[in-house]
Amino acid sequence: MATILKSSEREFKEDPGKIDNFRIFTDITRVSKGIKPENLNFDVRQLNPGEFCAAYHYHRYAEELFVIFSGSSTLRTPDGFQLVNSGDIIFFEKGEKGAHQLYNHTDEPCIYLDIRTFIGYDVCDYPDSNKIFLVPSYEIFRKDNEVNYFEGEENVKDKWTQK
Repeated sequence: MATILKSSEREFKEDPGKIDNFRIFTDITRVSKGIKPENLNFDVRQLNPGEFCAAYHYHRYAEELFVIFSGSSTLRTPDGFQLVNSGDIIFFEKGEKGAHQLYNHTDEPCIYLDIRTFIGYDVCDYPDSNKIFLVPSYEIFRKDNEVNYFEGEENVKDKWTQK
């Protein structure tokens, strides 16, 4: 079945739990029309002046694509900073090379389509803050607490003698 999301019906709501400088708005018509994508997730976003879309990050298991509908923003990637404008399409590969962040440096909102592949899970890495984010469980950890696979397993035989 085809479902049409009319631009005239867009209703942007602030994503809950955001903090200053990260107050992005998402069009809720996809949700209100009951669209629940399984493998191709998407949202229409409104990035207001002076705001960042998210913390600088990359996805280990998802590709992402932005289509700028209107406005302009500054895009940060591993290659540096560049302006993106209405009509531009930006593809982010999975992994470190696909790291990205948008900042609206203008006085007008930047509206864009955010499309992401989804295979049931993802891990997002945040190089600036040294965190990882597990999706869809929404668990966030600092990478500096990373441990060896066998840490804490040294006395495994003791568990077997407790039977």
